Amino acid sequence: MHPTHSDQELKDLMQQDGEKAIEQLFRMYYTYLCHAVYRVLGDPSLVEDLVQEVFFELWRKKDSLQINISIKAYLRRAAVNKALNFIRDQKIKFEEEDRAPVQVSKINSVVQKLEAAELQVEIDKVIDSLPDRCRVVFVLSRYEEMSYQEIADHLGISAKTVENQISKALKILRKALNAYL
Repeated sequence: MHPTHSDQELKDLMQQDGEKAIEQLFRMYYTYLCHAVYRVLGDPSLVEDLVQEVFFELWRKKDSLQINISIKAYLRRAAVNKALNFIRDQKIKFEEEDRAPVQVSKINSVVQKLEAAELQVEIDKVIDSLPDRCRVVFVLSRYEEMSYQEIADHLGISAKTVENQISKALKILRKALNAYL
């Protein structure tokens, strides 16, 4: 078997040998999905459990599953939804505070690319240090591209609270990254 397969090859394999397909998907996407869920939850042990649950659900539904988008996108959305459901079900208590990442403009030179990579490391550190509620809201808004209302619905909070958390996050990011701006 090739180390990577096209979506169509994986979908065909899912129909022929679901267990083998899921094993291949696990190898291809486990780390990627853990990273996506970590951005939301920030707890490595929880992340691994939730991503494994995504693959278990995939295995349970392997005979009847119809994926109409890219497999990578499907698995990412399933993993992020699993994290959101966990937050909702466990009613994780969020602290109030904020911070946010900065968008990097087009980069042409090698020096600029290195500076951008350094800045991204700093942005990631600031985001990871945000209070739980603020981090979750910010990541869902900026990285998962969810609207304020979608975030509010998923987390059981008001859209105004989402707006306030984003504002706090951006304020913290600006302050923490002032030297780079």
